[in-house]
Amino acid sequence: MAEGKEQREVSYPDGDLPLPNVFPEPHAEGGGELEGEAGVDAAPNTEASPNGQLATCSPNLLKMLKAAENRRTPQDQSGDGDGGEASDNGTGEPVTEALKTDLQIQFADQRQEFNKRPTKTGRRSLSRSISQSSTDSYSSVNSDSSEDETSPRDKLQKTSKGLSDFCIKNIKQAEFGRKEIEMAEQEMPALMVLRKRAEGEKPLAGAKVVGCTHITAQTAVLIETLSTLGAQCRWAACNIYSTQNAVAAALAEGGISVFAWKGESEDDFWWCIDRCVHLEAWQPSMILDDGGDMTHWIYKKYPSLFKKIKGIVEESVTGVHRLYQLSKAGRLCVPAMNVNDSVTKQKFDNLYCCRESILDGLKRTTDVMFGGKQVVVCGYGEVGKGCCAALKALGSIVYITEVDPICALQACMDGFRLVKLSEVVRQVDVVITCTGNKHVVGREYLDRMKNGCIVCNMGHSNTEIDVAGLQSAELSWERVRPQVDHVIWPDGKRIVLLAEGRLLNLSCSTVPTFVLSITATTQALALIELFNSPEGRYKQDVYLLPKKMDEYVASLHLPTFDAHLTELTDDQAKYLGLNKFGPFKPNYYR
Repeated sequence: MAEGKEQREVSYPDGDLPLPNVFPEPHAEGGGELEGEAGVDAAPNTEASPNGQLATCSPNLLKMLKAAENRRTPQDQSGDGDGGEASDNGTGEPVTEALKTDLQIQFADQRQEFNKRPTKTGRRSLSRSISQSSTDSYSSVNSDSSEDETSPRDKLQKTSKGLSDFCIKNIKQAEFGRKEIEMAEQEMPALMVLRKRAEGEKPLAGAKVVGCTHITAQTAVLIETLSTLGAQCRWAACNIYSTQNAVAAALAEGGISVFAWKGESEDDFWWCIDRCVHLEAWQPSMILDDGGDMTHWIYKKYPSLFKKIKGIVEESVTGVHRLYQLSKAGRLCVPAMNVNDSVTKQKFDNLYCCRESILDGLKRTTDVMFGGKQVVVCGYGEVGKGCCAALKALGSIVYITEVDPICALQACMDGFRLVKLSEVVRQVDVVITCTGNKHVVGREYLDRMKNGCIVCNMGHSNTEIDVAGLQSAELSWERVRPQVDHVIWPDGKRIVLLAEGRLLNLSCSTVPTFVLSITATTQALALIELFNSPEGRYKQDVYLLPKKMDEYVASLHLPTFDAHLTELTDDQAKYLGLNKFGPFKPNYYR
């Protein structure tokens, strides 16, 4: 956020929003035992009998126990003056020899059983020394079993209706992606309510929305909601690793022009954004952005088109910072809504989403146990707070770096030690960035990290870790898993870099659907507000959402928990100086 820039709050007479039908007052609504001679036996009954022996025992285990007992027997009691081995197994064969033979049979049978198991062949490296279970357990939408290495840009694909205005990995995955979207709809109640209440009015009829967000099942529900409310949509991905290919296919099959696939190159990334915008017969009127890349591209490449945009909705700290920079320089010629600093985004998406998804991403990519590990988290904003809470709950020793004295004091009072990165970089096991800044972890810190240190980013942009500094001639890279690289120094030291420094949770795992419903609903309402606002309501500046809208979004999610709000009496509302139906917080509350 640009220093000294005053944030503007939208205000309405009598606290009413411009679409009364869209924003009603809240008060209006055994198995069998495993047996076998190869050593896989049912668990023995360990209840002791009066004579001190086990009541029941498998034959093989009993034989081994007898052998162990004979090895402990003194030679003068063995009955063999030559110190020979006892032979009380009933076969005349020495017990230890019988045990050795029996174990050999067991191992042979186990090898035979192992060889019967199906083996996977394909593109995965056989040199991986870590378990494949976590990557094999990716959400189905994060997996792509296609062996086709052809770039989607080189393929001509069509939907079942003959449409071809899209570019995705594989349109044949559409049916599977549709199931993923339907699952997400069950956890996104507010968007579904918004669809039902506003579908008849079509408040976005005539709106042409270009979007640049993560393309997941959750954002697909948002995109299709905008379409249901009347908008025409064209979409690209804001992250080269976060696109769920099956979901993109389902959107394309449904008539949305989508240009995205998992694993894009940098060139592909900007090409997809340009394909959304550069169309002679179609000019966007609204931008829904996550990170500011779509806004930046239109501003730089199509300045005349940028001046015709009616409004921008931005949800990330990086994108909002860019908007304030444009505004401060007098180059923002479009009104914009800052969703990132809305209460529903900061206190829910940033905090609770990251609290649950940070561990998911780390576990799937590294299989590391975090109890006792030393972790440094750079930044103690809402994202940092969520990450630290999750890591602390698993028993990690967590350090914090912070530039803001207020956030630093919060970290101290939450029980974390505040340090400079230089003080702990040699000893920590994991480094996590979540500041929204650039060069937070530079090459000088990477050089000092210990062998095996895991480095990842939970901020939106890939600028926090100096990945470019790691692409020097003296360092080598080794891909060990999807989105997991070992960067190796000349002396053999290696660090584990996740997602090439990009957003960990959406690049390497998934995120909780319900909390994204809160942000997505806020984005949809912001678009409706900007598109339907009368001439002159918004200047060429960056605005914050009204508290009434934040509270409305929150109220739509409460029925999921069977929660019941208490209503103020008239006397109580008068005492507090509030409308009894809200907003309940002042405009400056964050």
